[in-house]
Amino acid sequence: MKYLKPKLNKRLKAYTLSEILVVLIIIGILAFLALPYLLTVVTRAKSTEAKLQLEHLQTLEKSYFYEYSRYTTDLDELGFVQEKLVTDSKDARANYRIEITSASNTEFKARATSVVDFNGNGVFDVWEIDENKILKEVTKD
Repeated sequence: MKYLKPKLNKRLKAYTLSEILVVLIIIGILAFLALPYLLTVVTRAKSTEAKLQLEHLQTLEKSYFYEYSRYTTDLDELGFVQEKLVTDSKDARANYRIEITSASNTEFKARATSVVDFNGNGVFDVWEIDENKILKEVTKD
């Protein structure tokens, strides 16, 4: 019986360190070029939170109006529960502070103000809604 000798001098096909570094540099450059676009996408996605919360608040205000013939500035009266803000604790999820800025017998206005500067330019996103469900962005982040 013949014993097979292992071939220690045989080279395996593999990538060199310089080839791997070139690929990593190319991926880094592509990520750097895509980052400004991705920040705007993230900002738009997070602003969806403000829109949904304000639309929910408008629905609660309408229900309150049908029952009491007036609008209110008290979130507790409406039964609206503000999630914990991300600036308050680690387990929090809300990026917007919701408040009712004005209310009368015929109209109300609510505002959602971001507590986080999403793209780092120093401007915080602000959305408003009124009794007619007109939603507008007051300050764009």
